[in-house]
Amino acid sequence: MSMQDTRDRLVLRTADIRPVPRGDGIVSYPLVGRWNAAGDGVTSGITEFQPGAGIPLHTHNVDEVVLVLAGTASFQLGDEEFALAAGDATWVAAGVPHRFRNPGPGVLRFHWVYSARDVTRTLCATGETVAHLSAADRTTLTG
Repeated sequence: MSMQDTRDRLVLRTADIRPVPRGDGIVSYPLVGRWNAAGDGVTSGITEFQPGAGIPLHTHNVDEVVLVLAGTASFQLGDEEFALAAGDATWVAAGVPHRFRNPGPGVLRFHWVYSARDVTRTLCATGETVAHLSAADRTTLTG
């Protein structure tokens, strides 16, 4: 399926999805979004973090839900820190600072869902805003 194809229904197989390297031991697998689905409802995917990998404190322009599929996560939400394990979920409203890190020892894998098709990430440290999963977004994660 090309980036221009959109459908009103999909069956996706993760083995067929091209991974998006995010740098520093992080890779994402985009599932549903403007690249393949009609409508304006959601953007979703799976991200894997190798042990020790993490993303900087950031916000999004839309709400986000994350479900931990495997491994453990250190999750910062505002000024609070939480330990997450497989089966735990988070909801973060638009504009709320948050970040994930894999304390190890295994791979952290989670499924994320955003409440819209046009998603941005704003880094709290710099104020830089980039389109989610864009080339610029990949470089902001690694510094």
